[in-house]
Amino acid sequence: MQLTIRGLVVFLVALPLIAAGTITPGLEWVGWGYALLVVAAFWWDWRLSGPVDLFRVSRQHDSKLNLGVDNSVTLTVTNRRPRAIEFTIRDEPPLPFVTDQLLHQGEIGARETWTAVYQVRPPQRGDYAFGDVSLRWTGPLGLVRRFGKKEAKSGVKVYPNLVEVRRYDLLLRQNRLQELGLRHTRLLGEGTEFERLREYLPDDEYRRINWKATARRQRPITMQYQTERSQNIVAMVDIGRMMQSPVGEMAKLDYVINATLFLSYVASGVGDRVGMLTFADRVDSYLAPKRGRGQFYRMLELLYAVKAQPIEPNYQQAFSYLAVKQRKRSLVIIFTDLTGQLAIDTLLAQVSLIAKKSLPLVVTISDPDIRQTAEQRPDDLVEVYRQVAAQQLLDARQIALERLKQRGVLTLDVPADQLSIAVINRYLQLKSRERI
Repeated sequence: MQLTIRGLVVFLVALPLIAAGTITPGLEWVGWGYALLVVAAFWWDWRLSGPVDLFRVSRQHDSKLNLGVDNSVTLTVTNRRPRAIEFTIRDEPPLPFVTDQLLHQGEIGARETWTAVYQVRPPQRGDYAFGDVSLRWTGPLGLVRRFGKKEAKSGVKVYPNLVEVRRYDLLLRQNRLQELGLRHTRLLGEGTEFERLREYLPDDEYRRINWKATARRQRPITMQYQTERSQNIVAMVDIGRMMQSPVGEMAKLDYVINATLFLSYVASGVGDRVGMLTFADRVDSYLAPKRGRGQFYRMLELLYAVKAQPIEPNYQQAFSYLAVKQRKRSLVIIFTDLTGQLAIDTLLAQVSLIAKKSLPLVVTISDPDIRQTAEQRPDDLVEVYRQVAAQQLLDARQIALERLKQRGVLTLDVPADQLSIAVINRYLQLKSRERI
């Protein structure tokens, strides 16, 4: 039980009466009698406020939260009392989650329902659990507050970010993919393989109009084509120690996983076969290229539990394994980081070998913090050392990328927040140019 400001003021009135008893005998008894009445009023207000069981509380959220983005959580409180009540509610999201608001205040009428929505942003994938919900409410006399907890423990899974995938689906149906940042949005209309009939849009070519379908439906209908299907796409995901490096709130590996899933969804949507291989010092998992949305969900379940390992990647073993498992020509997208001369030499040798029958694309994530450190003006000796170290890292990275390009290997080096869109754009570009 806690006194409200009103309750505290009411109680403190007794103190001057008791103190006045030293001057006017008998007043102290008036003060003590008043104090006893106030204590009785506190007890009565506490009783009238009722137990926590008179609240019905529930929490709603998606069973699978998205990594690194805001996810909505809804709290619902039902008042089972025959009177209105003021209260404060506090939820207990998992500790690593970043949230915009923990405490919510409200007033709820008799036998009415109140709701509040707040956001949580998970920084890591995995299994988590929400805790109980704490409540604090005021008695009808406004003198005391009661506390209580409602059991609301529930598990939740944090999956790779699928927000971009859902947005892609929505914009694809509306033919507005350019809003997502995809430059090659005409891929589904540039090929020679018939895809479907749909309503004519202002940016469609007149030669694509199907006049028979237009006459039947009494509105312009256009034919949509796509490039030829059934090409192989394999994502090789490095889960070695450098992929643990944070960029902002998330690790590099999480950005790579999001990009891999987005690529899988887009590629399977246009009929390509998509596969995946994860590796560190050995091959951790492998999915042979398959077509269809089912492959996307298989990749999602596999990548949900993947963790970066504190060891160097073994490129030779990973590429040797892929050479045995995948003999058909494929677009092989290698998500990795470029560190250490020996590792770079090994990667260069292996990529050069696989380039004889497949098309390799090495994708790396640039760190904006390192670039900012290298470009800022140092104020002291420590910052000078940091600037020199950052510049050396950038130079080594650029040399490694140039060596790959000189061998004819495609590269893509982009900031983490642009990774997914950049990978999709490069994939669509290679596909439209029939490089795969």
